[in-house]
Amino acid sequence: MLDLVAVREGGSVSEAIAIALQTAQHAEHLGFTRYWLAEHHNMPGLACSSTAVLVGHIAAGTQRIRVGSGGIMLPNHAPLVVAEAFGTLEALYPGRIDLGLGRAPGTDQITMRALRRNRAETEEDFPREVAELQQLLGDIQPGQRVIATPGANSHVPIWLLGSSLFSAQLAAQRGLPYAFASHFAPRMLMQAIDLYRSTFVPSAALAKPRVVVGVPLVAAPSDEEADFLASSIFQRVSGIVRGERKALQPPVASYLETRGPQERAAITDFLAMAVIGGPATVAAQLKKIVDVTEADELMLVCDVFEPALRLRALDIASAALAV
Repeated sequence: MLDLVAVREGGSVSEAIAIALQTAQHAEHLGFTRYWLAEHHNMPGLACSSTAVLVGHIAAGTQRIRVGSGGIMLPNHAPLVVAEAFGTLEALYPGRIDLGLGRAPGTDQITMRALRRNRAETEEDFPREVAELQQLLGDIQPGQRVIATPGANSHVPIWLLGSSLFSAQLAAQRGLPYAFASHFAPRMLMQAIDLYRSTFVPSAALAKPRVVVGVPLVAAPSDEEADFLASSIFQRVSGIVRGERKALQPPVASYLETRGPQERAAITDFLAMAVIGGPATVAAQLKKIVDVTEADELMLVCDVFEPALRLRALDIASAALAV
């Protein structure tokens, strides 16, 4: 499960965080492997800017499920700060913390400058900073002058996240697990995971490729109800297209039919990997994704407006995957 910690129309940040914890507890009960939190800044309607704090909150409120970042946007942070934060989390919740890393800033250019002031990132920075994080979280080396405390010797698992070929190639070179962000950018999914698998170099961290595929999910007792509930995420995508970000909106009947051809096409492209439907539809579509991608894990993104119906959607998906 990946959670953007959506603030719902009429709701508050506190309520959004409480819903995230409730969802994580339910996912743990259903047997989900991981619960990841995203990082976005200056985006009305998303309360996931302080990702490491949220990871700690969710881990404290659960018992077994792995909790991590999906991901920490490395251009926004010094590697030492990330290593210390996740080293602390690993010390608090041993064996339950994942560190997913992304190369995008997760925000606009103005906010990116506010996060890291005058430091301009280049394409060469990300591989170097990933290597620095691996060193900081690994065994202390003779003569090492900068030591993450906590962090050193913790071996927090590092995942690379991406929506293009760059991180796929880097993850393969470093022998790291790879998660593709097909929940919002599905176009290069197959090309990226094929490149990752074909060029993978085994490492101390990972003996063989491990792929996670992002899947937007809206499940309900019937296809018709699922289509209705999915209009909340259709409205979110429309807002992204128009540059009008706002809180997660309640569902609206026949929403797509009210949009113009270009906007409908944009929504369709953005959500090309979406699984929307009743139990039979969800089971068939999830099976198709697994068959086509041979994914080791699916990362579900489920933003149903009503929290109780969101939990019901996870129930339906869990039952479908158990078949």
